Amino acid sequence: MTAPSVVPPVQDAALIASGRAVVEIETQALQALQARLGPEFAAACRALLACRGRVVCTGMGKSGHIATKIAATLASTGTPAFFMHPGEASHGDLGMVTDADVVLALSNSGETDEILAIVPALKRQGNVMVAMTGRPSSSLARLADLHLDVSVPAEACPLGLAPTSSTTAALVMGDALAVALLDARGFTADDFARSHPAGTLGRRLLLHIHDVMHTGDQIPA
Repeated sequence: MTAPSVVPPVQDAALIASGRAVVEIETQALQALQARLGPEFAAACRALLACRGRVVCTGMGKSGHIATKIAATLASTGTPAFFMHPGEASHGDLGMVTDADVVLALSNSGETDEILAIVPALKRQGNVMVAMTGRPSSSLARLADLHLDVSVPAEACPLGLAPTSSTTAALVMGDALAVALLDARGFTADDFARSHPAGTLGRRLLLHIHDVMHTGDQIPA
């Protein structure tokens, strides 16, 4: 039986310095991303605006988590979207995708097997594909109709292994797409309220005095 490892004592200053280093590295990654937003980004926005169906977001692992969040943000801001797991797609879930849909595929390496496996079927169906990768020369970037470069100078992970800066860059690119589309559609607070009927937000946007007030014979006297 292996004895539990003992964590050496760590000073607060070292922990704070480590956290600040992560914020600095990821800030630099976002500054580099901002400088790359140009015609390809505008073309991707136009492809999503022209979509007659939904935006199908897909990705594996950490990229899949980011794709799920992007789909949720798009859906709540006027662009119908959902997440499709690329592994399940090869086993029947491709049936979710119609020829009117646009596919937004996330893969930092651009070589994710599960995504590359479904590209031929999507191409045959005629789906427009927007890829978001950290390698413009990757297989996915080359196969896609449009490519958004979300490469980063470095991961915040000191081992250079855990997706950190790269997932942040992909998340922010997704937000940039959603907000650009929101602006282009003239999406309003009332539109936003219709997809957020519950909770504090829904009550603030949708609840009117006539929904709760007593009138006529209901007024106690």
